[in-house]
Amino acid sequence: MYKNSKRFRPTLILIAANVAVYIFTSYIGGGFLRTSNEMIYNYGLNGQLFFQGEWWRLFTSMFVHADIAHIAGNMLFLFIYGLRAEEMFDAKEYTAVYFLSGLAGNALSLFTDFFSVGASGAIFGVLGAVMIYARRSIGQSIISALVFAFFLFTVNIAPNVNIWAHFGGLVVGLALGYLFAANRKPLHHVSYQYNYPTSYGQ
Repeated sequence: MYKNSKRFRPTLILIAANVAVYIFTSYIGGGFLRTSNEMIYNYGLNGQLFFQGEWWRLFTSMFVHADIAHIAGNMLFLFIYGLRAEEMFDAKEYTAVYFLSGLAGNALSLFTDFFSVGASGAIFGVLGAVMIYARRSIGQSIISALVFAFFLFTVNIAPNVNIWAHFGGLVVGLALGYLFAANRKPLHHVSYQYNYPTSYGQ
């Protein structure tokens, strides 16, 4: 849909950036399968350290992942929903969804006492934007998109999962997707018409 987004290929660039950071932290930390506690402490998000002036953690934590399974799962979902987002949004909109969602999720996480790492908040934002835009842009009800989006949120609730990052990212992604769709003329409008027979042949 948007040629400049396809030339820019933000999904592949973001995946490459996340993988590059994982390789860097693995090399410095001395282990490929799992990120060392030192790297997580140095680059992860922690509310207490943020309020002491280390504001950059809001950004760096979005590219650090705890282990190989963590980054593999996140990059798989980013690839799936990111390529779909490229069909709907231009490069600036896509970038806004990704980073604003990730930052919103991290902002909610500031009031917890653990270290948070990962791109999940940003990816939930992309997911939410895609779902809501797909419905709103054709003039259909957004209820089903909201239900499914929050279903995916609930099934990802588990120990050691930062649900605040997921929730914040999802809400911002839904809001941005709705905003983008509302400010565009729908490409299609789906309507239904029913005809009931009034008489029957013999």
